[in-house]
This record gives sequence, C-alpha cells and structure tokens, in this order.
Amino acid sequence: MAKNRFRPLLVFLEVFLVFSFLTRVALVVTAWSELTGGVSGLFKIFAAGFFYDLAAASYALIPLVLYLLLVPQMIYAHKYHRYFICSLFFAAAFLLAFNCAAEYFFFYEFGVRYNFIAVDYLVYTHEVAGNIRESYNLAFILPALAVIAAAALFVWRGALARSLQSVTLFKKRLPPALTLLAVPMLFFFTVDARFSKISSNEYVNELALNGLYAFGSAFINNELPYDKFYATADIDGSFLKVRRALSVSGDVLTAEPRDIKRPIKAERRSRKLNVIVLVEESLSGEYMKALGAAEGSYTVANLDAMASKSIFFNRLYATGTRTVRGLEAITLSIPPLPGTSLIKRPDNGGFFSWGSVMAAKGYENKFIYGGNGYFDNMNAFFRKNGFGIVDRADFTRNEITFANVWGVCDGDLLSKTLSEADKSHAARKPFFYMVMTTSNHRPFTYPAGKIDIPPSAQSRRGALKYADYAIGEFLKEAGEKPWFKDTVFVITSDHCANSAGKAEIPVRNYQIPLLIYSPGNIKPARVDTLASQIDIAPTVLALLGFSYESVFFGRDMMRAREGRAFLSTYQKLGYLKDGKLAVLGPKKYLRAYSWDEHAQSLSDIKHAELENEAVAFYQTANYIYKNRLNRLK
Repeated sequence: MAKNRFRPLLVFLEVFLVFSFLTRVALVVTAWSELTGGVSGLFKIFAAGFFYDLAAASYALIPLVLYLLLVPQMIYAHKYHRYFICSLFFAAAFLLAFNCAAEYFFFYEFGVRYNFIAVDYLVYTHEVAGNIRESYNLAFILPALAVIAAAALFVWRGALARSLQSVTLFKKRLPPALTLLAVPMLFFFTVDARFSKISSNEYVNELALNGLYAFGSAFINNELPYDKFYATADIDGSFLKVRRALSVSGDVLTAEPRDIKRPIKAERRSRKLNVIVLVEESLSGEYMKALGAAEGSYTVANLDAMASKSIFFNRLYATGTRTVRGLEAITLSIPPLPGTSLIKRPDNGGFFSWGSVMAAKGYENKFIYGGNGYFDNMNAFFRKNGFGIVDRADFTRNEITFANVWGVCDGDLLSKTLSEADKSHAARKPFFYMVMTTSNHRPFTYPAGKIDIPPSAQSRRGALKYADYAIGEFLKEAGEKPWFKDTVFVITSDHCANSAGKAEIPVRNYQIPLLIYSPGNIKPARVDTLASQIDIAPTVLALLGFSYESVFFGRDMMRAREGRAFLSTYQKLGYLKDGKLAVLGPKKYLRAYSWDEHAQSLSDIKHAELENEAVAFYQTANYIYKNRLNRLK
C-alpha cells in the first residue's frame, strides 16, 4: 500500500486506532474501582480491544476504500482534492473525538459500551438531542472537540500530504480495493461479541469491546430469535414444568398441554375499586430506608412513611433495565424475551393484559404520560391494548408549570391524573390508570421552590427528592377527592437507576419497591415473597376480588408458596429462586450461581434443576408469544 492510491487509508486507520485507544483509557479510569485481574486483566482488555478496534475500523473505512477506488486520477491529483481530504480528515477526527466524549457519558450513565439503548436513541432524535443539550455544556464541549480535531490534523498533516502523492491506474487499484473490502466481510462472518468475554467481570468485558462495533452489533441484533440462540429443551416437558409451577396456588390449567390458560377464582368479595398505578422513573430499591438505604444516602421520605400504611413488598425485582421493559412486565405479566421489548415490536396489539381484564370488568383504562408518548412506541402499544391515551399533547398551557425535554414535571403529571380521575368519577366509571413519570431522569431538572435542593444543581438527589415530594402532594390532594375511599394506589418503578455491575446480571441493581395503598380497603402488611414485576397485576386483581381466565405468567404474591423472579439485560435472561440465579444467553449459554442476598454477591455453582426450570419458563414464554396464545380471541 506504500506506493498506491490507498495510502491515505493508513493515516485514517492510525487516527481511528489512536482515538479508540484513548477512549478505552478514559473508560478504564472511570471503571477502575470495579475492575479485577490486575496487570494481566489490563493486558487482556487492551489486546482484545485492539482486535475489536481493527474490526470497527474495517467497517468505518469502507466508504473511503470505495471513494479511493473510483475517484479519477485527474481529480485525485488536483490541489483542491488535497484540501478536500484534509477537510475529510478533520471531520473524521472531530467525529471520533465526539464519539469519545459520547462513549464516556454513556458509560458513566449505563456502565456499558453502546448497546440497544443507543440504537433506540437514534430513532428519537428530538428527545435525545434535547436531553444532551439540557444535561451537558455543549457551548464548551463542541469547541473543545473542534480544537482536538484541529490538533490531530496538525499532527498528521505531513503523513496525510505524503499519502496523496501516488499515481495508480484503475486496473491496479481494483485488486487491493477488493482485498480491503474483503477484510470487513471476514470480520462480519467470523467475529461477534463473544470474543470480548475475557473475564467474569462484566466491566472488563465491556471495556474490551469497541463502542462503534458494539453499536453496530446492537443495531443488527435488535431481536434475537429464542429458539436459534438460546438453550431449549423438549417443549412439552418445558410446558409441564411451567404448568406445575403456575398451579401451586390451586389454579387448574386447561387440558391443552401447550398452554397456560387457567381460571382464576377470587377468594374475597369483588369490589370495583379504582386503580392508579404510579410507575416511577428509575426508583431503585436502594433509595428506600425500608429496603436498606443508609442514613445520608438518597432517600424518599414520603414513600418510606407510606411503607407501614401499605402492603409493602420488600423482595420485588424489575424484569429489565428500560422503561418499556418494566411497562411490558406490569401490563402483560410475561417474562422478558431477548432483544427489544414487545412494546417496540411490530404487531404489538390485542394482547391479553391487565388492561383487558379491567376493560372486561367495565373499567375506563388510560395510559397517562407527561412526555410525548410516541417515544419508545408507548402510545401505539397502549392504544392497541385497550387504553385511552393522555400525554403531553393533551396538556393545556395552564396545566404546565415546568417541563424539560422528557416531559412535564411529575407535579403537573399527577395534577393531570387527578383531573382525569375527577372526569371518570363524574361519569360514574371505575377507572384504571397506568401513570408513567419522568422527573427522576437526566437532566434532573424540576420546578424551583418545591424542595431545598435547587434545580440548578441538576443532581439525581434533587430529582429523586422532587419526585418523592410530588407523590406526597398527589396523595394529599387525592385524599380530599370523593373517589379516594374507593381507590387503590399501586406505586412501583420501571427499573433501577443503575443497572451496571461486575456480574452478568447484578441482582441488587434490579430491586425496586412496590407499595399497594388503599386505606379502609386493604390492610397494611409486609410481604417477603420473592417476586418480579410480572406478579403485580395478578396480585392486585386478587386484592380486588376479581375472577377471570388468565394466561399470565405472574402469580398472586399473597398466595404463592415459593417465590421467583425474572430479570434480564438486552441479551441475558435471569431466573432467581431460592438464593440461586440461572442465566441464559446467546449461543445456548446457560450458567448457575449462588446468590447471597445479604452480601450482594454471586458465586458459580452447578444446578441442573434450576437451569432446566429457567429454560422451561423462557422457552414457553417465547412459544406462547410466537404462537399468539396470549392474544385476545
């Protein structure tokens, strides 16, 4: 390549590798306290990282290879072409510097390289661009990145000038071009993320990846076919295990062996109480003193005060790390399937759901959200599944006192919820509302004068305290309403604030609160049963005294004799039971751990029974979804 048209590729490759190396160094420093393996571990990170950097570079340089192949020699040799290549180099250096900054902030927020979250963000440019603008000082960051790109051009200017001095005919350009284009094809068909699994520490594995490579991988694998990538067993045997597990509380299942349909018979008198489900953004269990929050840490005073007045579930876990995953679990009562949430998939309507049960009982269902509900396909999903929609477009100017890019503040959202409840009550309709908040989300801004932490601090502590304040004010105002005495308030979270950890599935980072509050209707209690979000709907329906035919995977937590919880990342699926965790992953990956709930630690074990039960639940959930057995007739 030293004497042909493609010499500029070496310069561009060199700058790509340098910026990728600097990005990895920055992330290693960020994650330093979480890393294991010592010097050997660092060597593996940078060795595997260099391999993925080369793979990512081979993809990124495809347009330049094609350009250098096709551009005529007359244009290539022109002096203005050199200015063009220098400008292209500056743009590439700027984008690489921008990516370095973006990866740093993404890793700081999520503890991972780019993944499906970053892919999703490309779809919702308004919200994401607004979030970046409101969260970071772009007036400083962008000029700084331009200076870095200019410095890179200055450093590489000589090498770039020398690379443009070759004269090569097209017939001599073609063979090396085809060879260069074959390299990314070779990477595509032989390399995937498994080569980054160099440690049991997930931070180490993430640092071994290249962010742009990880982004491309997430973009391609947005939905992973379960039967192709995950451990399976005899399908009839799997259904037999799941049917037995779901019938332990006395429910009798249908005679069809590949189905979980069963009649649920109420054990208490039925009452059409209103139900308001508050799904709080990023409300980690670690924020509640009732769940172990230490003095001086982030806490939620109003919710802690409510714990003793509610049915409080102290071992409830989120099924995933995204809002749509939490809403999916709460609404559909189905374990998480690999890939993107069912809310974001095509053909996502007509499910048997919590909403369909309530609609059959004569309830008015509404999904109430302070942002634009097209985000993450939420409006489409809830509309297709029997809910009316109230989102930011339905707020009048007088109803908004404060808003950021994600939506109106929690106070405004909950005030809107009160007014919607007044309408339903005036129309003599029992109501079922699913309310999704946003204030406890970066950029962590909220109205001034409500709490003692100024909004200008843009801190998680302030946003959390404001969100808790808004809940307190909401319940206080609701207490004055004529419908309050006939209403059940369910307060939980979509997911935790931080999902990153050393383990494949850091269990502690999935624990969330659940409170069911209805003075005069539901007696306060503390429930120690291990459960996850898929168990919320069956539990509340049982408290309402409703009988119905169910295809839920969730169970009434008040009746279940043994607990279990489902947890997931984008690709990994977890099954937690009896102090043990089974993890399923692509390439038929299956592994078991012992989970010490007090020490918050995992250790390897062999446990075929747990692994087989985990496979049974996830395989049958996939079968039921793919065969539309959880759809309304």
